[in-house]
Amino acid sequence: MKPKYYMLDAQHRLSSTSDVRVWAKWYESADRRVAESFVAGTRVSTVFLGIDHNFSNKGPALLFETMIFGGALDGECHRWATWKEAEAGHREVCTLARYETGAG
Repeated sequence: MKPKYYMLDAQHRLSSTSDVRVWAKWYESADRRVAESFVAGTRVSTVFLGIDHNFSNKGPALLFETMIFGGALDGECHRWATWKEAEAGHREVCTLARYETGAG
């Protein structure tokens, strides 16, 4: 069974707990932002979620999310398993946002 709650240390290493109180205490002050970019009037934000968003139970826990706010792709969402995937995915989504807005 997968852990319910995930946390990151300063080196972006994962740990987990099934105790929501431990997780909530960490979450309330954690810096969960992986990256934030502004592309031709849109905002691309990538954050650590702390809860697995892989609802199929197949594959790794999806703990990071990139979303686009504004523009033609408003609300588009992509999810990642690791910090490194989230960083690379953020760059890819920024490229997509530039292309869709004609800014790049």
